[in-house]
Amino acid sequence: MLKLYGFCVSNYYNMVKLALLEKGLPFEEVPFYPGTTPETLAISPRGKVPVLGVEQGFINETSVILEYLEQSQKGTPLLPSDPFERAQVLALAKEIELYIELPGRACYAEAFFGMAVPDAIKEKTKAELLLGFAALSRHGKFAPYVAGDSLSVADLYFLYSVPLARAVAQKLFDIDLLAEMPAARALLERLEQNPHVQRIAKDKDAAMPAFLEMIASKK
Repeated sequence: MLKLYGFCVSNYYNMVKLALLEKGLPFEEVPFYPGTTPETLAISPRGKVPVLGVEQGFINETSVILEYLEQSQKGTPLLPSDPFERAQVLALAKEIELYIELPGRACYAEAFFGMAVPDAIKEKTKAELLLGFAALSRHGKFAPYVAGDSLSVADLYFLYSVPLARAVAQKLFDIDLLAEMPAARALLERLEQNPHVQRIAKDKDAAMPAFLEMIASKK
């Protein structure tokens, strides 16, 4: 059986978890936290999550895990078979990660955990998020899903990256990054009604108190 290593508060973990659920694949969740102990690094070379345990060993990096699942497992496809359409989905996912998720993450400490972030980093995040959402509005189809008429890997990145980046912008800059993207807002509402997404949200809520306690202990 596939084993998903990570923790339920991680957005990248939840991207893979949703893929497994949508594809109808049986899997076991294994609690696993980032770190640098020999035991952790034996599973994840950079001590990061998520990691997928398979018969042959471990697979790290979210994008690689998602492509592995497409290539090796049955179930609902989350990438098109046509090479051009597949490239469009993967490009959208990569754009969301590089230009929305990562810039927003630079300010998570202040937006969510009460830790100060230098003004220079906040200004950089603000500028990059504005550019990232502008690119998403140009490239995304939202018809009704990010890349077209069916759920894809791009939607996994969208669902578990955009709301966090949007919250950063609202809390730190008083900007609604989806104000001029009604189709994107509608897609978020649609995805939030997905039973698998609701299950993941419930698991995240249950895990959040312990996660916040761990963060507080490191301040």
